[in-house]
Amino acid sequence: NKPKTGTIICIPIVNMFGFVNKSREFPDGRDLNRVFPGSKKGSLASRFAYHIITEIMPIVNFAVDFHAGGASRFNAPQIRLTTNNAELKILADVFDAPFTLYSKNIVGSFRSSSAKLKVKMLLFEGGKSLDINNNVALEGVNGTKRLLFHLGMLNDNQTVDYQQNKTIYIHKSGWIRAKCSGLLHDYNMIGQFVKKGSILGLITDPFGKFEQKVKAPNDGYVINANHSPIVYEGDAIYHMSNITGDGNE
Repeated sequence: NKPKTGTIICIPIVNMFGFVNKSREFPDGRDLNRVFPGSKKGSLASRFAYHIITEIMPIVNFAVDFHAGGASRFNAPQIRLTTNNAELKILADVFDAPFTLYSKNIVGSFRSSSAKLKVKMLLFEGGKSLDINNNVALEGVNGTKRLLFHLGMLNDNQTVDYQQNKTIYIHKSGWIRAKCSGLLHDYNMIGQFVKKGSILGLITDPFGKFEQKVKAPNDGYVINANHSPIVYEGDAIYHMSNITGDGNE
């Protein structure tokens, strides 16, 4: 599977400490994706970020950063990119994930520091942590192959699968939060288009005497769902797009 041209730098697991410990945090208690560009003399996570930024990213032209949803939150397969970036828009179209979400770079993130180095990076979000989902993985693999083919790098032995439907762009989105604490019964609407007032799930007490319907506040797509069986008042439970800002571009 050698590339037709160029070089692919593949890092299957960036946070090896977190992988082994089943935790997002480094041993120093820090989140690696909030300490970039790092420091040569900082904490362990900061030093790790520093070496990635100074030794690897300067020789990179294009990158895809693969993420899963944290805290039991399941993401529909999606690409995230910043607005007003024509080059990234082209790459997102080529990757052609089910959804493409416009979002700002977070200070201290890998994506933010890479952008300052002029690296054209797409952020792929799909599935949830501590979970293997073959459909989500396949979306990531197929999108990457489409991107490599676009760049003229895909080996001739590899085939490219194209989506039947073009990616859906999401400009505006928001979280639906639990109005009460209890057991969350998710109706599995992830990735689907729902109308305003549609029931996305129920929050009940352990005895079934209390029931709170979780309804869609507007027409839109459900792009993230909280799969935790227990939620507390104020917890983010569904991430929905706002249809007024959605569509194919």
